[in-house]
Amino acid sequence: MYPNLYYVFKDWFGVEWKSLSILNMFGLMVALSFIAAAIILTAELKRKEKMGLLSPREEIITVGRPATITELLINALIGFVFGFKVLGLLFNRPEDITPQEYIFSGQGNIAGGLLVAAILAGLKWYEKNKQKLKEPERRSVRIWPHDRVGDIIILGLIFGIFGAKLFDSFESWDDFMAHPIKRLFSNSGLTFYGGLIVAAAAIIWYAAKRGIKIVHLVDAAAPALMIAYALGRIGCQVAGDGDWGVYNSAYVADNTGKVRLAAEGEFLQALKKDSTYFLNGKLPESNDFNGRTASSLDKVPHLYFKAPSFLPTWMVAYTYPKNVNADGIKIPGDTDEHNRALPLPVFPTPFYETILGILLFLLLWGIRKHIKIPGVLFGIYLIINGIERFCIEKIRVNTEYNILGFQPSQAQVIALLLVIGGLSLIIFQNRKTTR
Repeated sequence: MYPNLYYVFKDWFGVEWKSLSILNMFGLMVALSFIAAAIILTAELKRKEKMGLLSPREEIITVGRPATITELLINALIGFVFGFKVLGLLFNRPEDITPQEYIFSGQGNIAGGLLVAAILAGLKWYEKNKQKLKEPERRSVRIWPHDRVGDIIILGLIFGIFGAKLFDSFESWDDFMAHPIKRLFSNSGLTFYGGLIVAAAAIIWYAAKRGIKIVHLVDAAAPALMIAYALGRIGCQVAGDGDWGVYNSAYVADNTGKVRLAAEGEFLQALKKDSTYFLNGKLPESNDFNGRTASSLDKVPHLYFKAPSFLPTWMVAYTYPKNVNADGIKIPGDTDEHNRALPLPVFPTPFYETILGILLFLLLWGIRKHIKIPGVLFGIYLIINGIERFCIEKIRVNTEYNILGFQPSQAQVIALLLVIGGLSLIIFQNRKTTR
């Protein structure tokens, strides 16, 4: 496992650069997923613009003005926060505080903050001064939808994280109420569908305000959303953020996290050996039961599946050693900050979702030019995304709700609604087109 970039360089190159620990692997993969989404979305919007489906909008801007006091202050404030925290992380962080705890503490590097504040304010002044005219002019500019991808991605990032945290809090309500601040600002605990729903609402509002046709925007976003999801799940797998599956009772693990086939009855013996962990020892940020406490060992969720000979064992049974959540049993002799592994192997569901996400992206990318009715591609995205998530939830451990005798997870309920919404959208758009 690579909780942050420090562990990547330590494992791959044998160097121990502690400063790299501020770069969380999950965060890096999320950043890459947003970059990939921006590239795909831009390409699709340009294609639709060439087809005449999307049009530019004329806007009036003022050019030639010098930098205002407000602009300089905003840049200086952003620079101070950045320098105060980032330079503090690099040079002033105590060893007993994690990067995440340091970021949300009152500690920092004041000199670094003032330096970066001055640099950003100076750059803003210089940029505006170069463009300054004797008399500022009002000009009309033509802005195409693809020119707004940067704004769309930023909105998606901000509201996506907010929605993901919000829905995760609802899903893990007891844990959230016990540790609200820690839960909100932890580097784990993100619900994809929460981020999708809240970010989509914000982006649709923005697009409507900017005169972008929503139905073509969502069609263009469908493959971008799918590839972003697939890449984001790489971060879950690599960092070990707790988004894994149920235990695989075909295997057991030693105290270092190494997995091997279980002999008859050995899985139950392992459950009894670490019964404190399985029944009462759930760590505050652990997702092994996600707020649900088993009353006896037979309620510990598990499935039996032995990997075919051509598959590596980790694809069906993995203990996530050194996971970012510090979940599991301490690895003997390991004194690192991240020194735990799950006592029994689980199904690595983030890996499965990465593979499925890439395949579904290729499907959407391959059929996008053959679908002529607006909105249908996005409807297909909703359906296949919902089906994929509903199925994967069968082997994931999550809070379950009792609805009319069924026990679905939050994600399964939303997945069903997405499938229904996708079917409804396709039917509606087909009928609208044939009228």
